[in-house]
Amino acid sequence: MALMPKRVKYRKQQRGKSKGTSLSSNLNFGEFGLKALETAWMSDKQIEASRVALMRHTGRAGKLWIRVFPDKPITKQAAETRMGKGKGSPVGWVAVVKKGRMIFEMEGVPHDMAREAFRLCAHKLPMKTKFISRGGNH
Repeated sequence: MALMPKRVKYRKQQRGKSKGTSLSSNLNFGEFGLKALETAWMSDKQIEASRVALMRHTGRAGKLWIRVFPDKPITKQAAETRMGKGKGSPVGWVAVVKKGRMIFEMEGVPHDMAREAFRLCAHKLPMKTKFISRGGNH
């Protein structure tokens, strides 16, 4: 099942501006984290793919926090449609991830295992990321 809100006030949303930095930029839950170094839209599929990559590598050990949620609807016009005729139908959901945002946090696994898991996870994401740990960035 894809990540998406249970219900929303409006079916369609404007795209918005992708400037500024995130306010939630610290490790709040776990020992290790993955931080966004660029602003991007993360789709529900990308979040799920990176979560699966993390879980596979760690053997479901430790605890994982997903700090982003896709609550922005994305619309698309049907293929081969002429310009105009209004806004398209909603096709998916994205999380707006600003620069500096903590995307995932994890604890209960060794440092090198967490680093490798987050490296695999980062390949599934549409932006550059950085591995963060509580004891400094080794």
